Amino acid sequence: MAGRKGPLFIVSGPSGSGKSTALRRLLSQTNLPLKLAVSATTRPPRPGELDGVDYYFWSRDRFERELAKDSFLEWAEVFGNYYGTLRSEVEPAREQGQGVILEIDVNGARQVRQRCPDAVSIFLRAPSLETYKERLEARGTENEETIQRRLARIQTELQCASEYDYQVINDDLQATVDRLAEMVQQGFERRNHA
Repeated sequence: MAGRKGPLFIVSGPSGSGKSTALRRLLSQTNLPLKLAVSATTRPPRPGELDGVDYYFWSRDRFERELAKDSFLEWAEVFGNYYGTLRSEVEPAREQGQGVILEIDVNGARQVRQRCPDAVSIFLRAPSLETYKERLEARGTENEETIQRRLARIQTELQCASEYDYQVINDDLQATVDRLAEMVQQGFERRNHA
């Protein structure tokens, strides 16, 4: 097993799919060497978010300097803010045999699949558009105009689901976490038998 790269998992899904909640629970329940890559963003922190835990909250200047150095495995500009996954969050961990999860959007996932064809991609979705609307409203962090813009983006992202290795409907959190755990376990097993 020594010298084998850790598996790479891409988890995407529209805003309100429950990605963060499911991944937090997965990480708290697994005994596999697994980490969630922390992305960098230029958007301001939401209440309760911590720099270096939820995101690296950077200025546009810093993000653009790192872009110029090719420091990102993937990046995008979404709703006027940059988001990206630093190579330094992924490559060193994988070289040590650790599995890495990327919680990224569909465009970022395309970039990563091109650069890392061994990545296992998982699309997480809510059971219905109405569920997305309810979850976005329940957050209480966005106004109606922003929610409508997000709902339009959700419909576009849902059309990309077929590009992924797996699709999981998140209608029961523990069942979703169990399914993700199976996929992660399989990713480690495939790596061990490669």
